Amino acid sequence: MSNFVTGRLLALALIVSLAACSKEKPTETAPAPEPSQAGEMASQPHPVPSEATASIDLSGLAKAEGGQTVAEVFAGRDQLEGKTVVVRGKVVKVNANIMGKNWLHVRDGSGEEGSNDLTITTTGALPAVGDTVVVTGSLGLNRDFGMGYSYPVIVEEAEVTVESAD
Repeated sequence: MSNFVTGRLLALALIVSLAACSKEKPTETAPAPEPSQAGEMASQPHPVPSEATASIDLSGLAKAEGGQTVAEVFAGRDQLEGKTVVVRGKVVKVNANIMGKNWLHVRDGSGEEGSNDLTITTTGALPAVGDTVVVTGSLGLNRDFGMGYSYPVIVEEAEVTVESAD
């Protein structure tokens, strides 16, 4: 099979996978994988995405030392594009092993609707919904992954450190 045909088939498989994720209604949040399962995850279909949890208590979260709040990242996005940002917050949504990455949504109680939820990609260990984390990664703007997955602000290839589990 030619590289052209193989590439087209892989692209089609990705589109079908993303379309399925956007239409499925999760019944429960998938448990965080153990580090020993990382290699196994690549061969398994990705788990059902979790829904964002609005009921997580965001009070008392202090800004990371030398870092920004979620609202500050959104407000300063043009100046921060391509630079490393550091944010402390709570994980409100987890999507594991999509396009070879773990996808998180982190909030810290700052910002208004539309600028209060920061999307993170990482290949590291997967935190659980409710965990307090410090995220360090490169800020990207206007990333469009197709099928309605478009992010005006995203922290990519982040290192995620769990400070406390919920």
